[in-house]
Parts: sequence; structure tokens; C-alpha cells
Amino acid sequence: MSHVHAIVWLDHREAKVIGFSLGESETIEIHSQMPERHIRHQDQFQGEGHTNDDLQFFGEIAEALADSHAVLITGPGTAKDAFERYVIERHADLAKRIVGTEPLDHPTAGQLAAYARKYFTAVDQLGLN
Repeated sequence: MSHVHAIVWLDHREAKVIGFSLGESETIEIHSQMPERHIRHQDQFQGEGHTNDDLQFFGEIAEALADSHAVLITGPGTAKDAFERYVIERHADLAKRIVGTEPLDHPTAGQLAAYARKYFTAVDQLGLN
């Protein structure tokens, strides 16, 4: 996907990547191959458990973003933060092109594209990419 801007929305099961430039856009959906995530609680530990991130899933998302000049990461929970850490640790060139990480619930494809265009208009005006 070779576009000026890209937004990725992800949770731990799926990702939507929208790349766009000059009126053109392309959408890719990527799905995790890991079985349904279940948080494990060990012994009598109170609080959140932890499951491993799907690195193959994150790798596929990073590959879809590889040619984008500016990337916005969004999502409703912790997956967006885990993906950003993955990119920083394993894809330094892509990490330099991340312009933001924002919480975003479950938008439709149209809402996601509109959010991205508004966000990148501000980024472009401020010269942040």
C-alpha cells in the first residue's frame, strides 16, 4: 500500500488499514490467526492477566503500512499501544513515520476515513510529518 497517509484501527482480533492520498484510498483488513483471547489469572492474583501479542498479526499490519509516509494508529484498547511498541522495537523506519496513537472505539470504515482525513489535515498544516 503506497500512500501518503495511512490510518490503522486495531484490536487484538482484527485491523483495518486505510491508505489515502489525493482523493484515492485503499482499505485492507487483516485478521489475527490466534484463537479467541482469554486472559489468564494466575493463582489468586487480583487484576488483569496477560496474554501474548500476536506478532505475526502485527507483522502483517506493519507490512501493509511499509510504504506510507505518515501513519496514525488507533483502536479501542491496549492493542494499539502493543502494536506501537512492536513497531518501535522491530521496524525503526516505520516507527519514525508514526504521527500519533489515538483511542478510537469501533468506527465504520467511513467514520475511520473521515477521522483520518481530519487528523492528517491538522498534521499537514502543522508540518509534523
